[in-house]
Amino acid sequence: MTTERFLINQGHVHHFIVKHDATGWDVCEEEDSTVIRQVHHNDWHRVERAVMLFDHAALVLERDGWVESVQQRA
Repeated sequence: MTTERFLINQGHVHHFIVKHDATGWDVCEEEDSTVIRQVHHNDWHRVERAVMLFDHAALVLERDGWVESVQQRA
């Protein structure tokens, strides 16, 4: 299972990703293919907290003019 959010602004892409595998969850935040934060969790509660932080970061970006996109980066 993978959950992703993409926000775009003036040709830039901010990408939040949560991927589940057999050992837990990879949580990653990228901007323009540069990894800002990447962590592996095996505790769902930490993943929930990371998702809440992503939601907050997305809200701040949207206030600054970023727009959520369903389109994936090329």
